[in-house]
Amino acid sequence: MTQGRPLLNRRLAEFGTTIFAEMSALAVRTGAINLGQGFPDTDGPEEVREAAVRALRAGHGNQYPPGPGVPELRTAIAGHQQRRYALTYDPDTEVLVTAGATEAIAASMLALLEPGDEVIALEPYYDSYAACIAMAGASRVPVTLHPEPSTGTYRLDLDELRAAVTPRTRLLLLNTPHNPTGTVLTREELAAIAELACERDLLVVTDEVYEHLVFEGEHLPLASFPGMRERTVTISSAGKTFSFTGWKVGWITASPELVTAVRSAKQFLTYVSAGPFQYAVAEALRLPDSYFDTLRADLRAKRDLLSGGLAEAGFTVYRPAGTYFVTTDIRPLDSSGDGFAFCRSLPERCGVVAVPNAVFYDHREQGAPFVRFAFCKRTEVLAEAVARLKRLAP
Repeated sequence: MTQGRPLLNRRLAEFGTTIFAEMSALAVRTGAINLGQGFPDTDGPEEVREAAVRALRAGHGNQYPPGPGVPELRTAIAGHQQRRYALTYDPDTEVLVTAGATEAIAASMLALLEPGDEVIALEPYYDSYAACIAMAGASRVPVTLHPEPSTGTYRLDLDELRAAVTPRTRLLLLNTPHNPTGTVLTREELAAIAELACERDLLVVTDEVYEHLVFEGEHLPLASFPGMRERTVTISSAGKTFSFTGWKVGWITASPELVTAVRSAKQFLTYVSAGPFQYAVAEALRLPDSYFDTLRADLRAKRDLLSGGLAEAGFTVYRPAGTYFVTTDIRPLDSSGDGFAFCRSLPERCGVVAVPNAVFYDHREQGAPFVRFAFCKRTEVLAEAVARLKRLAP
């Protein structure tokens, strides 16, 4: 303590060590299978890794790359948006490369928010959303996705979303496909969100890092809806799609005005990063459709393997339409419904690590009985995890 004040900025006082660090350390300590943190246990395509090696050896990106990102990657990102979604972006003025999607979110919040602003986010939400909103001095307003056990899905109540908007609302922070619930917002839901944003003159930041991991339904960028191109910051990254999460290459696409605003904040965070990897990701984005189809099919099979095993173990399973996470309700196995205690005891009980969903909620009681498992692992690892989880069956 100095001058009677805590050392940590009060805006960050509620944020301690992330649950991912805690549970990953628990996995190491106990030798458990780590299905908590969402990173693959194998590298992505060999040709993409070799592209990074070529860039390193050729001296491409070993020194500071351009602040907005190397031209090759910005052009590839614009080409990806055009090819996949018929969205046209100027690679020079409407694309910004970031240190992963996490920095893109942070820079967007710092650039677009001021103290007193409100941000609506879908709850449960990725934990960095809350911290980034807090660092910007704004207030988060959660709109909760509701679990429906009868269908094994989560639902967005559009009336609740509309009711959450106040004169102080500046921005909607959306995530689809949604981590941790695996929800993929439908065309009808996105159209209603777009209508609301236009009606109330709201900015929207969309986290679309799981855009290529959709098993049911389809991914539709909100920026493609009427009136949204000029008010939407679209975020994605290479980590989830190409299984190189350590490279930390993300990006935003938006209007020149929004890109300029976000870049103004981003330049004082990392300035630049991942120079050689940017060249490799440019090549990755040009891989043929067969790569993306195979990735999706592989993860769909892994989703089904883990979901089936969790159901056999006695969990209530919420089958994800996208991402590489599956949410479960522990109450059939643990009447206390305490997800934290359940996850902390799970490694000793059956040698598997998961993450309690309550950390993704402001309304902790609503998330208390739910636990998230990641299935972005080798099939043999998932099969072993399923065998271990069956020890929990009543």
